[in-house]
Amino acid sequence: MSLFKRLLKTTKQSASKKKVDHGKYYPEEKLPIDEKFTYNFNKNGGKFLYCENLEELLEVFDNILLENDWYEKEVFCINEQLTSRFDGFNLTFTKKNNATFFLSTCESLVATNGSILLSSNQMKEKKLHELPDNVVIFATTSQLVDTISEGLRIIKNQCKGKIPSNITTIKDFESEKEKDFMSYGSSTKNLYLLLLEDL
Repeated sequence: MSLFKRLLKTTKQSASKKKVDHGKYYPEEKLPIDEKFTYNFNKNGGKFLYCENLEELLEVFDNILLENDWYEKEVFCINEQLTSRFDGFNLTFTKKNNATFFLSTCESLVATNGSILLSSNQMKEKKLHELPDNVVIFATTSQLVDTISEGLRIIKNQCKGKIPSNITTIKDFESEKEKDFMSYGSSTKNLYLLLLEDL
């Protein structure tokens, strides 16, 4: 069952059920990883766009370009597969970080805090503040993990000999949000997540 259908099903079920009072020692109900990520990602201010197939993904990407007037603009993208996939949108792909937006894949989607795990595989040796303020991330539902340590374990297993450097997370997507000391040094991004169903 797709992520979108499960989300709709659980919201309908929770609306129809009456709230049951449990004692204070009753274990908390654990949300599935996909629901937890969606909740935390939206709470952080990210724009979550779910796609069931590639046709829908291209349509959603086209809508993002229309909404932001990003046609005929420069796009910072180092992934050759992404440049060929989104080639028909009249964009200029560059490896300069002063582009209009950053188009990339990611290592993992971390459910616990709704963040996106990136490494030098996606952004070379650039720091987050050096990337464009607008970011479009392409990911699949199989990249959902519960914690950052799970994401790091996947990176370690995939890159057996050479672990990528510059591993970081993007988790701050609202510029208006008041900062606390935990978010000091993080740079705010206007982030769109294109999530493709692949399970």
